[in-house]
Amino acid sequence: MNWLKISAFALSLTFIPAAYAQDAADFQSPNQTAEYKPDPNNNVILEEISSAIGSTAVNNINNAEQIFCYQVANKPENYTGYTLDGMAIVGFCGIINNELKTMIVSELFMNPDNIIFDVTENCIIRPKIILRFVRGVDYTDVLLSSPCHAFAVFYGGRLNAFNAKPAAQIIDALVDPLIKSKVDFASPALFNQLLPIGIAQTDEQKALLNQKNEPLRNWMTKQNENDNSPRRGGWNKVNLKL
Repeated sequence: MNWLKISAFALSLTFIPAAYAQDAADFQSPNQTAEYKPDPNNNVILEEISSAIGSTAVNNINNAEQIFCYQVANKPENYTGYTLDGMAIVGFCGIINNELKTMIVSELFMNPDNIIFDVTENCIIRPKIILRFVRGVDYTDVLLSSPCHAFAVFYGGRLNAFNAKPAAQIIDALVDPLIKSKVDFASPALFNQLLPIGIAQTDEQKALLNQKNEPLRNWMTKQNENDNSPRRGGWNKVNLKL
C-alpha cells in the first residue's frame, strides 16, 4: 500500500464547513487524487476486534450515518474544559465522508496485516484524534494514537486498545492532515445544535460563544432580583416568570 496515496486521499476527503475553516489547510489541491481502493479480500471486521468490542459497537462503525473528528490530548490536572472519553478536547477536525470512512475501516479494522494482536508495544499511547461513528443517537468512539501507533475503541463504558504498529504510516497519513484542519471547539449543546459539530454557525451562536462565561439568560441577575421581591407562600401562589 502506498501510504502517500493514502495521505493525499485523506487530505481530499475531510470536510469542514467552508465558512468556519478559513485558517484550515487547503484540501482541494489539484495534485491530490483519491486513488485508494480497498482490498476486496478484507471486507469484514476482524473477529478478534469484533469479539472484543461487541456487535453493537461494530454496527455503529459499519453503518455510521456521520463520523465526526475531534483532536484530543491527555487531560491536565485541574482541567475544567470539555472532555471526550476522559480526554481534553483540543479542537474539531472535520466530518469524515464515506470514502475516507471506507479506507479507515478497511485498513484498521479489516486488514490483518495492520494489527498485531498478541504483542503489546512498549510505548506510551499519545492520544491524537477521536473519530465518533454516530448511528442514530448511539455512537462508537475510535481513538488514534501516535507516535505510539495504536487505536482504541470506546463503547458502553469499555475500552479496547489494539496494536497498530504495522499501520504506523497509515495512521500518520490520517492524523497529520486532520490535526492541521482543526478549528476551535465549542459546545454544540450550548448552541442547541442537532449535529455535534461544535462550531458557531450563526452570528447569534458566535455572540453566545463570546458570552459563554457570563450567566446564560442572565439567570443570576434574575435570581438576585427575585431575592428582593416579596415572598409568596403556598404551591399555587408561586410566580413562574416564564
